[in-house]
Amino acid sequence: MPGMLVLALLLLAPLLGQNLKDFEKKVTEFGLANGLHFIVIERHEAPVISFNTHVKVGSLFDPGGQTGLAHMFEHMAFKGTATIGSKNWTEEKKALDAVEAVFQRLEAERRKGLRADSKEIEKLQGLLKAAIEKAELYVDTNAYPRIIESNGGVGMNAGTGLEATNYYYNFPSNRLELWFLLESERFLHPVFREFYKERDVVREERRMRVESNPQGKLGEAILTTAFMAHPYRQVPIGWASDIENLRLSEAERFYKTYYVPGNIVIGIAGDVDPAEAKRLAEKYFSRLPGAPLPPGITTIEPKQEGPRRAEIESPAQPMMFIGYKRPDHHHADDPVFDVITTVLASGRTGVLYKELVRDRKLALAAISGPNFPGSQYPNLFIFLLVPNAGKTMEENEKAFQEVLEKFKNTKIDPVTLARVKTKARAGLIRRLDSNAGLATLLPLYHVAYGEWKKMFTALDDLDKVTADDVQRVAKEYFIDNGKTVAVTFQPKKASGGAK
Repeated sequence: MPGMLVLALLLLAPLLGQNLKDFEKKVTEFGLANGLHFIVIERHEAPVISFNTHVKVGSLFDPGGQTGLAHMFEHMAFKGTATIGSKNWTEEKKALDAVEAVFQRLEAERRKGLRADSKEIEKLQGLLKAAIEKAELYVDTNAYPRIIESNGGVGMNAGTGLEATNYYYNFPSNRLELWFLLESERFLHPVFREFYKERDVVREERRMRVESNPQGKLGEAILTTAFMAHPYRQVPIGWASDIENLRLSEAERFYKTYYVPGNIVIGIAGDVDPAEAKRLAEKYFSRLPGAPLPPGITTIEPKQEGPRRAEIESPAQPMMFIGYKRPDHHHADDPVFDVITTVLASGRTGVLYKELVRDRKLALAAISGPNFPGSQYPNLFIFLLVPNAGKTMEENEKAFQEVLEKFKNTKIDPVTLARVKTKARAGLIRRLDSNAGLATLLPLYHVAYGEWKKMFTALDDLDKVTADDVQRVAKEYFIDNGKTVAVTFQPKKASGGAK
């Protein structure tokens, strides 16, 4: 059986490689004079097109005291423009300006500190609430999404990570020009209406995803423990007090700094003529004025010189994150980490599952990820353990360490290595079969590596990984001086007391 499996893998690899070469011929990319970059792939199987606007800004770039600001633009994504989304733009603009004027007065009073007049603050808070409510009277709610949906658009959404923000949806191919018009207008003349209403939504989102979610709390704990200086310690949702004090004027400054054409890459995949796409890009997106590229991240995380640990009290099911420092995705060892995560935690075939879940029944789950929370800068190789009923975190941590040490000291066999590589290759092929997946992947690889073709050469890099590489990398990086543990524990039950 092992011999037949190896033969099948060897026969399959050239076929996949040929498909990738054919795919490559269908891709066209071009840039505009203002710096905006487009990547277009033709797929004429169905009359639909997927669009993905990739902006190279996420929570890593949140200014001090304004965490969560990048994430706010996910919520501002489709609020419209001066001509879309307003019942009366002239009056709405006056109302929005009035809101900011009251905010300035409120902040000026708060800055007085101990000399601040509490009655004046209460009065201004009332005026602010009234001003916000007045501005919202002029909003034609969901006007922008209605246009998209009425023209057959589906899947409209946005997402914010640490390193990027993405805006995406799908249109029938005969609505290509409408997409160019709507998307360019949204960047050329944005109106961040209902900002404070959405700020409240984000605050509630943090409450649900982090403050009321044990795994969210634990994820935040390991980031703030593992990273002392680098902004990877900032979760995209932001800190509660920062969210509560975000201002529209701050958002507008952030937008002008980071939402410049040279910081945007757009992926288009589907039933599209690249020449027509280029013509429309010039017609609509060339209107965006060029601007200097925003500043990058300059902070370098200091070398970790010992194990770190965080413990979070939670009445919920105990769980544990274990992270090891690793280099960024440009490092030569990056594909080795991809192999390691598949060997250790690829479902029921993973070493951790077989050892901790199936055989020893210590854990309900034992999974890993090669990059956490991002990959552009040195980050963490992460493990998550959830103990089985009646089993402790201590038992799981000890058993996990035993499995990891055994893995570090035992070379992976050729059949397993071949299976892992094919699984990784097949995973990419599946994503290449979707317009939406392609529109996402092409800009992602272009931004991450400087060219989208890395999507192909990454598979070649994976094929070059050897059993010696796997063992070397595991021994080099899975060490105590690069280790951070975050664990939840249940509160102790009070003893004694009245019955």
